[in-house]
Amino acid sequence: MPKPKYRLEALLRIKARLKKRAEVALARALIELKKAREKLEELKEEKKKIVERWREARQEMRRDLSAGIVVKKGNVHVNFLRKLKEDEEKKEEEIEDQKAVVEDCETAVAKARREYIDASKQLQIMEKHKDLWAKKVRDELTRKEEREMDELSTTIHQLKRWRGEKSVFET
Repeated sequence: MPKPKYRLEALLRIKARLKKRAEVALARALIELKKAREKLEELKEEKKKIVERWREARQEMRRDLSAGIVVKKGNVHVNFLRKLKEDEEKKEEEIEDQKAVVEDCETAVAKARREYIDASKQLQIMEKHKDLWAKKVRDELTRKEEREMDELSTTIHQLKRWRGEKSVFET
């Protein structure tokens, strides 16, 4: 007798593929989140350098003014400081934009994680169902074999009685 086939094997394979896809999507989302956080840190470092350069330029301007420089050179310092301030403001805007990107990535990671967990649970349910089905089939097969053995032993016993043979257990 051929071994019975699990009728939901195709669905089990689909669930396994869905879990694998969810796993890949989660990995990609985590990579994107890591990149977004790294870029945010880079932008913060760049802003810190701009602020430091702005402080250095102010100190340089103070030194030049205390040394008695020409007015024209003072205007150059002021323009340079203004440009550094504008760069700092632009960097701050970039940082805020990047923070929004990081939040979006965190949301995507949470969604991907939830989908992965759901896919894993569904696969586990299907695998548990298959195990229970296999146990049920084994139990049915065992009961059928026992029934057949009982019928066979009853038939043998009746044949022996018909022929007048005594049972091994009778004395």
